[in-house]
Amino acid sequence: MIKLIVGTKGTGKTKTMVAQANAAVETSKGNVVFVEKGMGVRHELSNNVRLVDTEEFDIRGFDKFTGFLSGILASNYDITHLFVDGTFKIGSKEKNYEGLANMILHLAKVAPQDTEIVFSVSCAAEDLPSSLQHFAVK
Repeated sequence: MIKLIVGTKGTGKTKTMVAQANAAVETSKGNVVFVEKGMGVRHELSNNVRLVDTEEFDIRGFDKFTGFLSGILASNYDITHLFVDGTFKIGSKEKNYEGLANMILHLAKVAPQDTEIVFSVSCAAEDLPSSLQHFAVK
């Protein structure tokens, strides 16, 4: 299941995701992973949440990002929750909605059905492509 937390800068997307990740680790029978560019939330996350910094792996662009996330999911079937913060910061310098849509739709096909994947997307909800609208959390 994929969810998009959508909102403009400063609307609390990261704070929401950190709270969700910390709650998920309390009930998960597997692994909770939090992916971001940099390590800005490391002090806010539970020590039981695996934090992955995309800068350590030189991930830039939606093609690399898609492969990176697919690899994380393929390498560990015990992942119950995958949180991705700053999706546009990692995927493109500008807001590449086509690249975002391609990545989300690809992951919707290949991700295990019992894994919850949550992305933060910095944009207005109405700017999302129509193919992604049903993933947006209201």
